[in-house]
Amino acid sequence: MWSDWKEDIVRHDLQVLARHGLQILRVFPLWPDFQPITLLRAGAGTPKEVRFGEAPLPEDDAGFSGVNPIMMSRFRRFADLAETMNLKLIVGILTGWMSGRLFVPPALEGRNVLSDPFARLWQVRFVRFFVREMKDHPAILAWDLGNECNCMAPLSSPEEAWEWTSAITTTIRAEDPFRPVISGMHSLSPDPDAIWRIQDQAEWNDILTTHPYPYFTPYCDLDPIHTIRTILHSTAETRFYADIGGKPTFPEELGTLGPFLASDRIAADFARTCLFSLWAHGCHGLLWWCAFDQSHLEHAPYDWNACERELGLLTLEHAPKPVLIEFGNFRRWLEKLPIHQLPETLKDAVCILSHDQDQWGVAFATFILSKQAGFDLSFRFADQSLPSAPCYLLPCVRGQSVISRQRWLQLLNRVREGAILYVSYHDGLLSPFNEPFGVEIQTRSHRSQAVHFTSSAFGELTLDAPIRLELALQGAKALAVEPDGNPVFTLHPYGKGKIIFLSLPLEITLVKSPGVFYDPKAQPFWKIYQMIFEEMSGQKISRKSNPQVGTTEHPLDETTRLLILINYSPSFQNELITLPVGWKPDQSWRGEPPEQKANHEWVCSIPANDAIVFTVKRSIL
Repeated sequence: MWSDWKEDIVRHDLQVLARHGLQILRVFPLWPDFQPITLLRAGAGTPKEVRFGEAPLPEDDAGFSGVNPIMMSRFRRFADLAETMNLKLIVGILTGWMSGRLFVPPALEGRNVLSDPFARLWQVRFVRFFVREMKDHPAILAWDLGNECNCMAPLSSPEEAWEWTSAITTTIRAEDPFRPVISGMHSLSPDPDAIWRIQDQAEWNDILTTHPYPYFTPYCDLDPIHTIRTILHSTAETRFYADIGGKPTFPEELGTLGPFLASDRIAADFARTCLFSLWAHGCHGLLWWCAFDQSHLEHAPYDWNACERELGLLTLEHAPKPVLIEFGNFRRWLEKLPIHQLPETLKDAVCILSHDQDQWGVAFATFILSKQAGFDLSFRFADQSLPSAPCYLLPCVRGQSVISRQRWLQLLNRVREGAILYVSYHDGLLSPFNEPFGVEIQTRSHRSQAVHFTSSAFGELTLDAPIRLELALQGAKALAVEPDGNPVFTLHPYGKGKIIFLSLPLEITLVKSPGVFYDPKAQPFWKIYQMIFEEMSGQKISRKSNPQVGTTEHPLDETTRLLILINYSPSFQNELITLPVGWKPDQSWRGEPPEQKANHEWVCSIPANDAIVFTVKRSIL
């Protein structure tokens, strides 16, 4: 687009996008077009001079930065056109990775563009000049470091990633201290050994982002795209980043990767449900990848990758796809609401991700199970400070260094003061354990078969569990047992609180298993989390019963709350909610109002892949 500039086509594209109600575009000044520097070499390949091809660099700021002034003038014209149509721009400055292909200036080819000092020098010069030139333009909403820059080159340590991020964000802020800086990275982790860490990106950026494609993210592509696992992916990953990073986070790329993975109609159902889920959980926005289909392009990466050709909100003929219609409908609905901003979601629990485990897999399953059971949670990593909460979840503990002694004793003290602690086991060591949990481990051994266990609350369940702990009760109560009577699910009073222990790797096993969250014949593992919820004294007033429906609560004032019920399934669902004495539904903001079934029970009817929104009010005697 930049090297083959056709302003009439650009203008028409922007007009089409604006006419369909879009507000924000993420745009990409392709790096080798904007900084087309070439490194000339002398004898034995010794670097001699940086030029524009054969032409010496001009003796001005653009030349010093290696920036092509023609490209900058085209970008400014592009921004002018966007501004006339009320479109705001997130600018991915270092666009060196795009749709499966690396794009770098000729002078930097063959170098590690993230760690090489020569590459870093020219990146900093380019970013500094670009921001200085464009910082006063009203169309620019924010600066993005680039498109998934962590895909541009391998690094050997998190310190290298931290250093690169520091250099680019500091350069941006030196020129423009007012606009937010967005991370734009792909696939972050909280683990200390990860190269690209959530905490490091949060340290240097104002906003974090997720790129939650089910096809590319572990555990997210096992079920149909319009069912609960796949829909909750973008919400769960975005909350995972936001809670651990402590920064606002939104999905700046989401899509179905075209018609090979979902029909246009089902893609629209997926998008609609994601929009409601992200809104209800404070995830701030959603950008779809991408604006237009690109199946006519012959160059790489479109020549290489089939999944990059039919991703658009509009066809090549500019016909809107159903997803774009859903975007417009959702925006218009939001604009009619009597509130400008949704109050924060009430949360009753903190999920602590620990060392030596698959943090994302465990977090994802925990998030889904909590939604099915009816409560909301936030995430923390084991090294981070613990917020006050009525309940803590420490799922799938694994390894010898699950959590530090200091943090573990702090957590146990929270239980003594009245909190609930749930721990599930994936062959991890905790100390102290026996006394606070009210059990004594007799033996540990490997299993050759799945474990069957029974409870009066949920009947019989079967789960793969490689390790068997033989437990003797020392004050704890057995909530579920194996056929030989060995307890696998226990509850023990501890001080003013309670500790719930499941000696099975529930979360990591479920997240690896297709169908377990949505299939009508699936075992009701969510009822284990429902039992945890029943032990809490949290902030939510409503109770639910349908595992395919998620609820959030948002206080509007002391006597009024907004309830959002989302149907995460492709079929019509009824949800029976229970409200405390004195509370009843008031105003419906979307969907049919609830129908009273009994004194405190209300039936909510929710269309497939949709939501109902209504207020509940407490009477004051």
